[in-house]
Amino acid sequence: MLKAKRKLGVVFFPAYDWAISATHPERQERLLYTQDQLREEGLFDIPGVTEYKPELASWLDVDRAHFCFPDVESVATQSHCVSAGGAIRAAKLVMEREADRAFALIRPPGHHAMKVVHGSRGFCNINIEAVMIEWVREHYGRKRVAIVDTDCHHGDGTQDIYWHDPDTLFISLHQDGRTLYPGTGFPMEAGGPRALGRTINVPLPPGTSDEGFLHVIDNLVLPILSDFKPDLIVNSAGQDNHFSDPITDMNFSARGYAVLSERLGPHLAVLEGGYAIQGALPYVNLGIALALAGLDYSHVREPGFDPDKCRQSAKITEYIKEITPQIADFYFDPPKTPKTGRFEGETYIREKEIHYDTDNIHEDQTETLHLCGDCPGLLVIESRSTVNPPCLGVEIPALACPRCHDLGLRAFEEAQIKSGYRHVQLINRKDKEYQRFLV
Repeated sequence: MLKAKRKLGVVFFPAYDWAISATHPERQERLLYTQDQLREEGLFDIPGVTEYKPELASWLDVDRAHFCFPDVESVATQSHCVSAGGAIRAAKLVMEREADRAFALIRPPGHHAMKVVHGSRGFCNINIEAVMIEWVREHYGRKRVAIVDTDCHHGDGTQDIYWHDPDTLFISLHQDGRTLYPGTGFPMEAGGPRALGRTINVPLPPGTSDEGFLHVIDNLVLPILSDFKPDLIVNSAGQDNHFSDPITDMNFSARGYAVLSERLGPHLAVLEGGYAIQGALPYVNLGIALALAGLDYSHVREPGFDPDKCRQSAKITEYIKEITPQIADFYFDPPKTPKTGRFEGETYIREKEIHYDTDNIHEDQTETLHLCGDCPGLLVIESRSTVNPPCLGVEIPALACPRCHDLGLRAFEEAQIKSGYRHVQLINRKDKEYQRFLV
């Protein structure tokens, strides 16, 4: 009898009550066709493959990962919290060893949501992977986590959240930002001064197919993961690299996604983008699920797939082979200083301008990392946007030394009495305290 080689938990949440608009590509049908496909193929009749319901992430769960201004309720709906809760449920299945692998088939997506949130950008309000990862660390202790983002769009939000975290490796394979939103994700974006080489960006040319993606997996991603030795591997499984996706320009196939999943072997896969609702997602999701369960996926084939038409050009193949070792050097031999930001005394400062394309919000941000020889350092972010008065976020790391711990608490307290900031939020990982204050 057919049986899964690895126990697979599938968490499903189509968010029936949430969509940007009735005809927007990010809507509930993204998962309804997948649901029908998985049931028709009898996936849940296979011993070892089990469907689970999501949990509801709390406002506190979101506050561990984000500075939400003015508060979580203002930037996220209950559907967003169920989506994040679906990722948490998937993580819990793996951490409690109820499943060997888990696949969170959930929406809305999240990888464009940055550390500070004033609204929606790139269809994302809160970063569901970050909420899940910080939930894991809160409940199971500090973990080394590798996030491999295979969405066609650069995961700029996830990169921003973990820019300063040496215990989180972020690798993004995406269509070159010179040709696609959000216009970021270049190799020199390698992390902050305490985490250089922990951010690895692989911009791929339009037209890249299975051959190119799998070359990068085999020759860059897997060697880096082998060296980093993560406790948990998370795949931000965006599926808009598919050749039929209406808003991108890549040539990946459903079977290619399955091969990628088999070789990568993530503990958790979390759905991100993918907008070919009928022609791609049901088949890609099926292939990924079969690969995660250790089942045969050779029969998976989407309508309209022509290997010859989808094959990448020789020029693309040559280019990818050329850049792969160069990008690997950003991990194995990282630069001495970041290519962005500046140093002022004992601080590292980044000035950022952020546009929220979905909600049409503009934000100016000043991020200051207090450099410390004894701990990762205190992070303070000043934020000014077109929808909120000046806001301040203070993050004390879990491994904060006494000096940075006290400096962070003092900064939070002083901001409550200092004129100029309207909303003040504290993420105190060391004491597991998460507070906000309205001045």
